[in-house]
Amino acid sequence: MKLALIGCGLLGGSLAAAWRRAGRVSGVVGYDRDAAQAAQAVARGIADQAADTPAQALRGAGVVVLATPVGAMEALFGELARHAGADAIITDVGSTKAGIIAQARVALGERFPRFVPAHPIAGGALPGIENSSADLFAERWVVVTPQPDTDLRALQWVEDSWSASGATVERMAAPEHDRIFAAVSHLPHVLAFALVDLIAAQPDGLRKLQFAGAGFRDFTRIAASDPMMWRDIALANAPALGTELAAFRSQLDALQAAVDSGDANTLLQLFERASRVRREQRFGAAVQEGYGD
Repeated sequence: MKLALIGCGLLGGSLAAAWRRAGRVSGVVGYDRDAAQAAQAVARGIADQAADTPAQALRGAGVVVLATPVGAMEALFGELARHAGADAIITDVGSTKAGIIAQARVALGERFPRFVPAHPIAGGALPGIENSSADLFAERWVVVTPQPDTDLRALQWVEDSWSASGATVERMAAPEHDRIFAAVSHLPHVLAFALVDLIAAQPDGLRKLQFAGAGFRDFTRIAASDPMMWRDIALANAPALGTELAAFRSQLDALQAAVDSGDANTLLQLFERASRVRREQRFGAAVQEGYGD
């Protein structure tokens, strides 16, 4: 089956490499708004050829993967409606689901049942197809959010492809997906960006960062992620992320009050609860070095 890869970045490149190695696809055509990324896909042997337009990449493809920032997907669904084959399986790797599904339903029309929404919980320290790996999804979660009218054969094909890549597939309702990942992925990324920006903007910010240790580096590592991608994710999942931000702001207010009043007992109780959970909880495969989860 020929794969049309729309978006030649870390996740898209890793997916194409993994699915090809597993024998799920036999040919790959890559398209990226940055032509250099598509050319890099060819140079690395991930794609057989680079397309100049989405329509060119879609020609003759049996499966289409949207691996772009979520903000770019609505327009691409329109391209798929016009140029993808009637029987082509369509899937994505977006970090939000409810909004993408709504856009796809409108744009794809009668082709919507061939769309299988998916989200691989994987990433790496650095973005870009030059950092892609066929092993990226081994022992990681992939969440799929099928709809009542999703074509079962298309769904099975996508799930089997992820399983063949070494991932564990979990079906989930789209609203639950967005609520969960607002808490464990989107909020942490927003906080990491905010903390780095806060300190760097201070008059002595660079001086402070000069002495940042492992704790600061661990907490803010994900602030090196793709800013455009995370802007799109924050906006696409605004209701759920807004709820988590409000809850965190309330937590910060409580911490501020405890620090200002010298309330050692409140601080200790909060720190002990968090420390116990962090030490005892077996986090799932979603906990990974990086970007894009």
